[in-house]
Amino acid sequence: MKLKYILFAAFFTLILSLNAQVNPHAIGLRLNGDGRGNGAEISYQHGFGDANRLEIDLGARTHRHWRHFGIFAAYHWVWNLTAGLNWYVGPGAAIGSYQSRDYYDDGLTLAIGGQIGLEYDFNSAGAPILISLDARPLWEVWDYYEYNSFGYGAAFSVRFTF
Repeated sequence: MKLKYILFAAFFTLILSLNAQVNPHAIGLRLNGDGRGNGAEISYQHGFGDANRLEIDLGARTHRHWRHFGIFAAYHWVWNLTAGLNWYVGPGAAIGSYQSRDYYDDGLTLAIGGQIGLEYDFNSAGAPILISLDARPLWEVWDYYEYNSFGYGAAFSVRFTF
């Protein structure tokens, strides 16, 4: 039993020691979709050192019954898996506005959650491009129906690094 804990601790320490080379800046487009609508966001990443960054996304989602416009921010810890391939995770929060197409209703949304994903940085091949796939689980602490709900979205992103 102790061997399991020792192996887990060694594996966890190894994962934490693998640092990625985070780009100082990246800007691009994040295309997202889930069961509650599809949309696009303008995405900006600002690096802090080699293994941390802040991501800020501004965008809109639409559904046949509603429209949503908002901003999301997340702090990422980034780890390198192999040359150019990284994974990241971190906490985040969102604020936005909602407008119903059916009930002439609108309101404010507030959510907390996080983001987890995989990315490939083409800078190692000489191209200033970063592509990623991620998931964003969010718990809406205040939404247009005034009740708590949990949701997630998946996205594909393409960013120019500089």
